[in-house]
Amino acid sequence: MRKRERDTKLAPDSRVSLFENAFVHRLGSDFERTAHGEGFLFVAGVDEVGRGCLAGPVVAGACILDLSKPLPEGLDDSKKVTPENRESIAEELKETAVAYSIGRVEAEEIDRINILEATKKAMLAAIEALSPSADYLLIDALQLKGTRLPQKAIIKGDSISVSIAAASIIAKTYRDNLMRELHNEFPQYGFDGHKGYGCASHFAAIREHGPCRLHRMTFRGVASDAPNPGRITPL
Repeated sequence: MRKRERDTKLAPDSRVSLFENAFVHRLGSDFERTAHGEGFLFVAGVDEVGRGCLAGPVVAGACILDLSKPLPEGLDDSKKVTPENRESIAEELKETAVAYSIGRVEAEEIDRINILEATKKAMLAAIEALSPSADYLLIDALQLKGTRLPQKAIIKGDSISVSIAAASIIAKTYRDNLMRELHNEFPQYGFDGHKGYGCASHFAAIREHGPCRLHRMTFRGVASDAPNPGRITPL
């Protein structure tokens, strides 16, 4: 097997079967119940938010659901849920989950190790923070080599696994609230609105003010749009 094929294979399922799962299944607990049937007790869903942002940390959420309790109405991939509903769903998840946790990696480290490695590091931090600890992982799209826990990487997992969807909502609400707080330090960038994602107003603010310490300098459109490349807005 060539290296490229070996590196992209998502054992124990093939990439093809995982893509098929993403389109055949609707959001449900099939993956969780299969793991429970194999003897695993604490099945954690893991997902990230903020991977494509120009500013702020990449944040990962991990969540172990209690499937004996009703799931929050409207639970879904965080991108498909309105901000108002995300907040209420997140609060209900925190009250009923066996465990949930957050991991984050800041912009400076993202620039140093790259966004993919930073995403994995945030996920591992979230997994390690769970109490009780997970004994099986359902991860949105990625495989993690930094843990010995058995795991399944699921393409579009936040749309078909309730645990991954729960993790995505917990991570999304955490990060959105964090960016609103950081807006108070750097109001000129409008972090309370776009949350660090690239948009016309954000690029315009970078051109006018230069990047701040929250910006990812290795991301296209950050340093290149600054009025004085390399200049960082002081704290």
